[in-house]
Amino acid sequence: MEFLRNLLDKQKPLFQKGGKLENLYYLYEAGETFLFSPKHTTGPRGAQVKDAIDLKRMMITVVIAMIPCLLFGIYNTGHMHFLAVGEEASFGDKFILGLTLVLPIVIVSYAAGGLVEATFAVIRKHPINEGFLVTGMLIPLVVPATTPLWQVALATVFAVVIAKEVFGGTGMNILNVAMTARAFLYFAYPAQISGDQVWTYLGDKAPIDGFSGATALAVAYQSGQEGVNAVSNLGSHNSAVMEGMFSFSNMFLGFIPGSIGETSTLMVLLGAAILLFTGVASWKIMISAFGGAYIMAAVMQLLAVNEFMAMPAHYHLVMGGIAFGIVFMATDPVSAAQTESGKWVYGLLIGVLTIIIRVTNPAYPEGIMLAVLFMNVFAPLIDHYVVKANKKRRLQRATV
Repeated sequence: MEFLRNLLDKQKPLFQKGGKLENLYYLYEAGETFLFSPKHTTGPRGAQVKDAIDLKRMMITVVIAMIPCLLFGIYNTGHMHFLAVGEEASFGDKFILGLTLVLPIVIVSYAAGGLVEATFAVIRKHPINEGFLVTGMLIPLVVPATTPLWQVALATVFAVVIAKEVFGGTGMNILNVAMTARAFLYFAYPAQISGDQVWTYLGDKAPIDGFSGATALAVAYQSGQEGVNAVSNLGSHNSAVMEGMFSFSNMFLGFIPGSIGETSTLMVLLGAAILLFTGVASWKIMISAFGGAYIMAAVMQLLAVNEFMAMPAHYHLVMGGIAFGIVFMATDPVSAAQTESGKWVYGLLIGVLTIIIRVTNPAYPEGIMLAVLFMNVFAPLIDHYVVKANKKRRLQRATV
């Protein structure tokens, strides 16, 4: 490490004021602070607070929390392929095949987003922020493994520019960047992100008879349309390939078609435990969002007019991307509500809206994406009324 430190110090004059590469100073600074702790210190005056956490450590913690979802997603991608083509394969073969599909998506996401961040840093002459450490991993986890790489790059650039940089960069965005990227793909290229076949890698082979890559939500929605019991239909789906593919336990574990990181509720909960233990994410948002989803699903079950609405409430918590969206996106400290009371309202409404969109919208069987983006917009309004109520309550207690 001493050699690397000396090498950076030797090159630093080239990037400082008056050097040949002065305009690229913040690119140098980003690399230096990524490898070593910044040398910035506070002045002799004023209060000082010492803390072991900084933005880089906070972002790295979130990335670490997503690793279980990433590793399982890599394996499940290969697992779904071999199920589709009716071949037996070892754990290693499944993981390697999944890695060949997932790793390029991760690389393209980081490369495209990093290029945009670096470009804006050079133009605006400010340090490169670490916010994209998380976003660069989130984007690959919310798309199918078969998404074309050029679409991943385009969606990443669009999301970073439109959802973040135009608002001033990291810490200023009002929309979750990764959700914006997925929304862009969903509305711009729906054929590549939804449907029966995009969720399973088929390569140059055709699926065996009786196999369908439909997601659990698509099967449940179809049950409502056909008047077939949703739970029974889920259990019998793809029975020619795997018995009980969409059973509750199997959906909880994650051995089902879906986006790379969203299928396993177990892995998501493991990531949630890491975020909560380190204090990075808000437990209030998580609990209220899951609670709101369960309550709304239970209400829908009571008022059911079709089999999808009549599905047991707990099934909704392990289907689609609701768990992943709540844990890793609804808790985004920038775009979420900031007040403690507001976090309860914010999370509750995300859960409620997810189920309403999911059950009542015939064109969109999933709801977490739209629910999170919608509540991102309303988060400042929630905080405004919470602060206003707090002021009113304190004024009533004030004495002259």
